[in-house]
Amino acid sequence: MKVGKKMAGALGGIKVLDLTRVLAGPYCTMILGDLGAEIIKVEAPGGSDDTRYWGPPNTGGESAYYLCANRNKRGITLDLKSAEGKKILIKLIKEADVVIENFKNGTMQKWGLDYESLKLINPRIIHCSITGFGRNGPYQNLPGYDYIIQAMGGLMSITGSEESGPVKVGVAIADILTGLYAAVGVLGALNERNTSKLGQSVDISLFDSQISALVNVASNYLVSNHLPKRLGNLHPNIVPYQTFPTADGEMVVAVGNDGQFGKLCMLLGMEELAKDPSFSTNPKRLKNREQLIGIISEKMLQRKSKDWLHLLNEAGVPAGPINNLQELFKDEQVNAREMVKEVPHPTAGSVRLVGSPLKLSRTPVEIKRHPPLAGEHTEEVLLEIGITKEQIEKMKAKQII
Repeated sequence: MKVGKKMAGALGGIKVLDLTRVLAGPYCTMILGDLGAEIIKVEAPGGSDDTRYWGPPNTGGESAYYLCANRNKRGITLDLKSAEGKKILIKLIKEADVVIENFKNGTMQKWGLDYESLKLINPRIIHCSITGFGRNGPYQNLPGYDYIIQAMGGLMSITGSEESGPVKVGVAIADILTGLYAAVGVLGALNERNTSKLGQSVDISLFDSQISALVNVASNYLVSNHLPKRLGNLHPNIVPYQTFPTADGEMVVAVGNDGQFGKLCMLLGMEELAKDPSFSTNPKRLKNREQLIGIISEKMLQRKSKDWLHLLNEAGVPAGPINNLQELFKDEQVNAREMVKEVPHPTAGSVRLVGSPLKLSRTPVEIKRHPPLAGEHTEEVLLEIGITKEQIEKMKAKQII
């Protein structure tokens, strides 16, 4: 792998101390690293990111889970509870632009490393705290895991069907959304610093992020005061916008307006449906959903999914297959968009990682670093901030690094 003090990209020259573990925080710092920021991932001696051990599957001694959110970082180990470890972190903070952490509320304050302390060390520092419920309120000290947040944040109440009961999303979506919001908050604070020359603290919680992501469903409730039902694969506001069985499986048809509905009716050989007073507009289709879906479903069963997809795509009616991951990663669009990247790795030989969705024309995202082994770059980073090899060896002996 190429090694350098700065990684070219849109955030080249920005240095981030990553004190996070598991998913929301590491996902945030990976995004910043993909954009060219220099990320230094700090763990306790031996490696303290829990996801390192969340396997199988594993490759080269690393779990697939850990690999998904930790590329484009250098990894160091440091005992932050020790006086010497804290001194080293302070040295790093003096040179950093951003510190991102997801410790429990009060931990950084106990160590004398809360934002009020950090800004005395470096007035330009951006501090981002990621917690389950934020830094204030009655839940501030509760643990916040994605599953709990999906439940408490309303998502599970609208996911699944009436028959299935509450269902969580198949990935840790609250963590991912929180990582994205954290990255946006950090970028906003960095931009504002260009004017004020001062840093600030960014308080991001999984709970807030999940509530924000309820978007139209939350708005529907706040406007109407009516609790939404679990609709499974149906849409609360648009019809037909759902899965349909075909002659050989299922697929999605997502009609977004009356014009598209007219085209769908033509393909079904039922042009009269588009003019029927019961279905001519979306509000009418919503009111008469059950009747309309019965009619469409009967027609959709007459052809195979690939045949319907060809016809619907040609006509400009939004539709898509329901891919499993094998089908997804064989899709030519995935290859065209470079959404799988093979990255050299020191113990696994190489690993395949999901590519970045960020496509920048002049400063494209590059994967220049594999997800680091625990403490892989400790000596390299400490030498850069003036720690001697002799001091490093002594700290190793004392298990400070």
